[in-house]
Amino acid sequence: MYAPGRRATSDDPESGIGDVGRPVTTVHEDERISRIMSLKGDRRISLCFPCRDEGETVGRLIAEARTRLVDHHRVLDELVVLDDNSTDDTAARAEAAGATVIPISRVHDWHGTGRGKGNALWASLVATQGDFIVWCDGDVTSFRANWILRLVEPLLVDDDLALVKAAYHRPEDLGGGGRTTELVARPLLSLFEPELARLDQPLAGEYAGRRHHLERIPFMQGWGAEVAMLIDLARRFGPDCITQADLGVRHHRHHPLRTLSIQAAEVTGSLLIRQGLHDHLEASTLIRDDGSEVTLNFDERPPVVSLARRS
Repeated sequence: MYAPGRRATSDDPESGIGDVGRPVTTVHEDERISRIMSLKGDRRISLCFPCRDEGETVGRLIAEARTRLVDHHRVLDELVVLDDNSTDDTAARAEAAGATVIPISRVHDWHGTGRGKGNALWASLVATQGDFIVWCDGDVTSFRANWILRLVEPLLVDDDLALVKAAYHRPEDLGGGGRTTELVARPLLSLFEPELARLDQPLAGEYAGRRHHLERIPFMQGWGAEVAMLIDLARRFGPDCITQADLGVRHHRHHPLRTLSIQAAEVTGSLLIRQGLHDHLEASTLIRDDGSEVTLNFDERPPVVSLARRS
């Protein structure tokens, strides 16, 4: 059921973390875990953090997820960090906290080199085994393990759902979504894909998907991956295959505008490509105010199901 106009009621809308860094366990969460374990059966759930230089935050995220969803309750079957060529101690901290760390070079060795966030998402889909995969950004500072429960539960209940996007409040931003969402993604979706513009956070880095569906769409390799994923799933399986779950409040490290301008350009270009307007893109570079140029990433990875036919 596609319900972009409403969100499930949050049990703890502030979604904060206690002073000692561990969540307060509530009766609501224990009930949700029991329900999920009953619904899950022998199906597998993978949680993946695609990371590049997230050593400052990733260890705490992994520890939180592992304690609640692996050690206390076997909700997760895989807890993975896809390390996208980090130059800091991301891999060491993630491994120490209990994650399986997969260097992106391992996927590149088999399937050729790619680059960008979408390439990391695609690589994590290739490298994991779960029937459901939950993605979470590695720079979140307010992460709660119950986010994973809220994202994956609708997929376990409704076999027709392909994707559950996070809905949340971001105090750092003036709009309902982030700056790129409100200034770029939502206006463009409103013009070209209005049924998707109603999602609270179309560019959210936290979402859960069904492998069967995700393996049947291509992945844009750059920052346009999330918006292209929405469009591709809606067109192939119908907009009713996408819904959203309320995660409460999300805090993250704030990105400078110079970084966001690349993201905005790649989101714009990717959405126009999905409209068949390839010929109207006269360049694939972002021109800075000082005259310098940044190469934009509009490369794609093929549907994962096509890989087996190639081998």
